[in-house]
Amino acid sequence: MRLILLGPPGAGKGTQAQRLVEKHGIVQLSTGDMLRAAVKAGTPLGLQAKDIMDRGELVPDEVVVKIVSDRIDQPDARKGFILDGFPRTVKQAMALDRMLAEKKLKLDGVIELKVDPGILQKRIENRIAETNARGETLRSDDDPEKLRRRVEIYHEQTAPLVDYYRLEGALKTVDGMASIPDVASAINQALDGSSKGSPKPSTKPSPKAAARKPATKKAAKKAAPKKPAKKASARTAGRASKAARTVKAAGRGGKGRSAARSAARR
Repeated sequence: MRLILLGPPGAGKGTQAQRLVEKHGIVQLSTGDMLRAAVKAGTPLGLQAKDIMDRGELVPDEVVVKIVSDRIDQPDARKGFILDGFPRTVKQAMALDRMLAEKKLKLDGVIELKVDPGILQKRIENRIAETNARGETLRSDDDPEKLRRRVEIYHEQTAPLVDYYRLEGALKTVDGMASIPDVASAINQALDGSSKGSPKPSTKPSPKAAARKPATKKAAKKAAPKKPAKKASARTAGRASKAARTVKAAGRGGKGRSAARSAARR
């Protein structure tokens, strides 16, 4: 199974990704983790990415796509994967489609965790308060102002992916504001629906219905019992009577004989 999870920061993508990993035995592929692993391993792409990041620049799409491609080829990803943090733009999504097509692979689904920005902000603030109350260290992204900016960036760059995958017919939207178990259940239902599909009703008539009613007008005409032909129509009988009277008058003169011949021709 090959999936993409979409949603703004704090929507719960990481939590749901871990549940899917455990359920389906697939791997979660984070763009950040893949970049760091490539840099640590000292691969040519990793060294290229490190040089770019050291200059404070964004890693180009072609480098990111190549790193993702190399990671997908590893044995643990053969059963499937969840892409986390990639693609971020429509351009990256198109590059991903091309890359998967070259590998003769395709996505099984794109899940959007839809959340309310206001409620999401409040959720982060509550999490910060609870963490402080327990005396624990805050996460790096547990900052309301940083979260607000990251959500803005998501809607500017990543939200158009929703329309892109909707047009492709791959998008499934789930209410990300529900409880964690309910969100997980909704994702499972969405994936089951996309893989199994809905059976189409049969358009073929039953044998009994076919016996009662012919399929076409032509067949109905052939199936109808033939009526005995009438000896002569009323119009034909009228013509015959008129011809007889004309023939009777034929003996009275040439004019009558000409009329008889004319009547016979008609």
